Amino acid sequence: MTRRGDADLSAVARLLADPGRCRMLMALDDGRALPASRLAAEAGVSAATASSHLGKLVDARLLTVEPHGRHRYYRLAGPEVGRLLETMATLAPATEIRSLREDTRARALRNARTCYDHIAGRLGVAIMQSLLARGAIEGGDGRFHPGDSGSDRLSCYGHEVDYEITAQGAEFLDRFGVTIPPRRPVVRYCVDWSEQAHHLAGGVGRGLLDRMLELDWIARRADTRALDVLDAGLDGLAEHFSIRLGEELRAA
Repeated sequence: MTRRGDADLSAVARLLADPGRCRMLMALDDGRALPASRLAAEAGVSAATASSHLGKLVDARLLTVEPHGRHRYYRLAGPEVGRLLETMATLAPATEIRSLREDTRARALRNARTCYDHIAGRLGVAIMQSLLARGAIEGGDGRFHPGDSGSDRLSCYGHEVDYEITAQGAEFLDRFGVTIPPRRPVVRYCVDWSEQAHHLAGGVGRGLLDRMLELDWIARRADTRALDVLDAGLDGLAEHFSIRLGEELRAA
C-alpha cells in the first residue's frame, strides 16, 4: 500500500509559476468553458505551447476538458480552484498599468465582475447590502471586520457570519424569478478583494447571476471577467434593489 505524506504544495506552485498558465486560469475564473484557441490568445502563446500548458493543468486536476466536435473546451475543475486563484490574488502584487486600455480593464473588474459563479465587485457588494437592507438576508452587516477573529480572508468564502434567507427574502427571490441550483449551500459569502466587504455566493449568488443575465440586465465581456450593466439593468437595479451605481457601469 502506498504511504502518503504531507501535501506537496510545490507541485502546484511550479504550475502557477508560469505567467501564461496563470493568465489561462484567470480567464476561466468566471466559471465558463473556453476553447484552447481563446486560451492561447489570453496567454499570448502559440497553439502548441497552449496545448502543453493545458495538458499540464488538466493532469494536475486544476482544469477539466470537454470535447465539442473538433474543439476542446476547458474550465476550472471546481470552485476550490477558483478560491485558490482569488486567494492568491490577495497576496500577489498588482500588475503595473501601462496603458489606457489596461486602466479601463482594471476599473471594469472593480466595478462588476464574476467571482467563479456569482457577482462580485461594487455591484456584488451593493446587491448584498440591498438584500440585507430589505430584510431578505439576515445574520450580519455585510462588512468585513478583519480584527474580529482573523479567520476570514479576502476573496475566499467566509465562514465567520451565518447568513440566512428570511421568509421575506425567499418570497422576494421567488417573485424575481431566481432559481437556486440544487445540492449546494443556499447562502454563502465571499470577502470581496476590491471592496473589502461581503458579496453573495452560494446557490442564491449563482441564481441571481443567472437571472440577471437572463433578463439582459448584465452581460459578460468577451475578454475579461468584467460584467457590463446594460440599460435595462440600470433601471431594474434601481427599481427592484434600490441600487444606483452611476454611469460608469453602463456598457460601452
